[in-house]
Amino acid sequence: MSATRTRGILTAAAAIVLAASAIGGTVAAQAAGNNDQQGGAGSGAHAETDTALADAFNSVDRNTKWQQTSKLKLNFPTYHTEGIAYSQDHIFLSAVQITEPTVKFPTPQGGFDRTPGKGVGHLFVMDKAGNLQKDIILGEGDMYHPGGIDFDGTNVWVPVAQYRPDSSAIIYRVDANSLDVHKQFEVKDHFGGIVMDKQTGHLVGNTWGSRRFAEWDLQGKQLSTWENPNYFIDYQDCQYVPNSKMLCDGITNLPQTPAAGGTAATYELGGMAMIDLKTHGVIRDVPFQQWSTAGHVATRNPFKMTADGNHLTMKVAPDNGDEGNGTEILTYEAAVTAAK
Repeated sequence: MSATRTRGILTAAAAIVLAASAIGGTVAAQAAGNNDQQGGAGSGAHAETDTALADAFNSVDRNTKWQQTSKLKLNFPTYHTEGIAYSQDHIFLSAVQITEPTVKFPTPQGGFDRTPGKGVGHLFVMDKAGNLQKDIILGEGDMYHPGGIDFDGTNVWVPVAQYRPDSSAIIYRVDANSLDVHKQFEVKDHFGGIVMDKQTGHLVGNTWGSRRFAEWDLQGKQLSTWENPNYFIDYQDCQYVPNSKMLCDGITNLPQTPAAGGTAATYELGGMAMIDLKTHGVIRDVPFQQWSTAGHVATRNPFKMTADGNHLTMKVAPDNGDEGNGTEILTYEAAVTAAK
């Protein structure tokens, strides 16, 4: 073979390698872009080292002394509050506005225990002083009930379901900066809470009464489902906690004694629970019995918690807009002693 021909073959081979490299780089860039479009920063698994919240909550018990340190009154119609989340610039509050209440059937009809009712789903966007900046309307048809929400560092995830069990829901993601709304997928059941597991890049939701959990990829493919082993409270609003944990608040309405009115005079038992998303077990649950202006247990609906070392701060908004003093974001704080 001549030297000229050899050089030609080598030059062609080099060109092929360079072209392949360029294509590979383009595909990788496109994949990264698709990842961003599908779920933003929370869509990929990554290592996590900040376990302060999980560690501190593991030291909470019935004797933990919670102090209410502030109230933030919201001066706009908030209806029935559901979930709360905090980004760097905004407070997000989900709520449902009921225009026609559901009515229970004497016996189930078409797989449902009640009529669909009618309503409007809201995701209120506020500044840190509680001033309303935008009212995002979410939902379609009978799916108008937003539930508990979660912020993954980029997006706010919001389930909007029918206001009845065993129904259907839409999973939305809202860009926390641009406030652009993306309909991610639909699911067959009422899901009233959701978190993004940052270790797996998957979403985890809980059904009506939090009796069942489901895990999906970002295209809505169900990857697993499991029953809730705990009957202490029904979870209302949840948040992701490193590593692969889910921290929820909740409430159960329990009957009073016959002398106090029996089943017609229930009282609200509140509490919090941390769930392991790998084993599906409840790691820790504790009651919480402090009350709002309107007389609701504080863990009735919207809830988020942060930790600074062994100092915990909890934000809740249990009262509806037409109750008591209207919706107030209450701040509770507690210092815990780390378990040895």
